[in-house]
Amino acid sequence: MDRLKNLARLMIVLDIDHTMVDHHDAEDLSLLRFNTLWESNYHYDSLLVFSIGRSPTLYKELRKEKPMLTPYITIISVGTEITYGNSMIPDEGWVEYLNQKWDKNIVTEEVEMEIRPHKVSFYFVVKIIYSGGMDLDILSQGAGKGQALAYLLKKFKIEGKFPVNTLVCGDFGNDVELFSIPDVHGVMVAAGIIQAIGHFHLGPNISPRYVIDFSECSLENVNPGHEMVKFNLFYEKWRRGEIDYNMVYIASLKADCCTICSICMFLFIVSNHKSRIHILDMWIPIIWKIYDTP
Repeated sequence: MDRLKNLARLMIVLDIDHTMVDHHDAEDLSLLRFNTLWESNYHYDSLLVFSIGRSPTLYKELRKEKPMLTPYITIISVGTEITYGNSMIPDEGWVEYLNQKWDKNIVTEEVEMEIRPHKVSFYFVVKIIYSGGMDLDILSQGAGKGQALAYLLKKFKIEGKFPVNTLVCGDFGNDVELFSIPDVHGVMVAAGIIQAIGHFHLGPNISPRYVIDFSECSLENVNPGHEMVKFNLFYEKWRRGEIDYNMVYIASLKADCCTICSICMFLFIVSNHKSRIHILDMWIPIIWKIYDTP
């Protein structure tokens, strides 16, 4: 939460597999749609949290395969680890809390059990989570996605930074706990993440990726992320030949470039010499070509 000076307008907690990432979507269209919505409307004043069953190793592998944003917080390994930022710095308070209620030797060493022809019974105090018809996780009683979220919310409340709204999204059995946390909105994946934002009136839910006329997705208060996303999306479609030569589009883009130029000037001022050259090489030819259009 140190990234934000004020309360987060929205904290969205997302499961990844089969929720944010559709493994049947080869072009990752739904993921890209969410990415542009978040970057343009929420990144500057909200918190993105991933809550996943994957281990850190498997999570990093998926990040190499899919165009995923970097969350502020990552809840990993079915709620047994909480990390912050791109460096994935662990939350030591959560580690200490779980260590008080966990002895891995109980699980890894031989325990008292009863074996029958089609049943094996173990006797120890842990939490069992079965999801997806194939994944069986044995956790400390104090662990889990729900407990991890409750811990974070309590921590934010103590710091005076409790989010204005919290939305949780998941699908399988290990996500069920998320929906039991008080004062949060919840949606199963079938309902759609972006649709849930609109349903609960949590903020804008129109992704710029599917808007051609930029005036349709304007904000009351301009922010750099929103303007840069709009410009890049337009330029991406233009290069692919998906936008006809239309004066309405050109006029819309010219209006947007006024803000883009201001942002580029700011970046130019605060950046080093090498970065300044890159900014000039990248943006000036593009903006010149647009303004040179009759």
